[in-house]
Amino acid sequence: MLFAIWSWVPDVLQPIVLLLGIFLILLVLIQRGKGGGLAGAFGGVGGSSAFGSRAGDLFTRITLITAGIWILLLMFQVYAVQAVAGDQKAQSSFSDSSQE
Repeated sequence: MLFAIWSWVPDVLQPIVLLLGIFLILLVLIQRGKGGGLAGAFGGVGGSSAFGSRAGDLFTRITLITAGIWILLLMFQVYAVQAVAGDQKAQSSFSDSSQE
């Protein structure tokens, strides 16, 4: 019975985790560099931001929250995959023992 409940969870979580990971990458890429970094090395303006001077604080906060949600979803996905695999193993061993 538990197998029927958990079997769909990894399939639903996988695209959500993938899209959230891509969103997290894009969030990091649009953030303003703190020390110049690569933008300063290639002659770009490292201190300016297209979204205003206070945008760095907002993007940092959004990035931290998104990263936390992403990590929690990954942990839950690992738990769900292990539960499904354990249920499949238990179900196959039960069907093997009943056939003997």
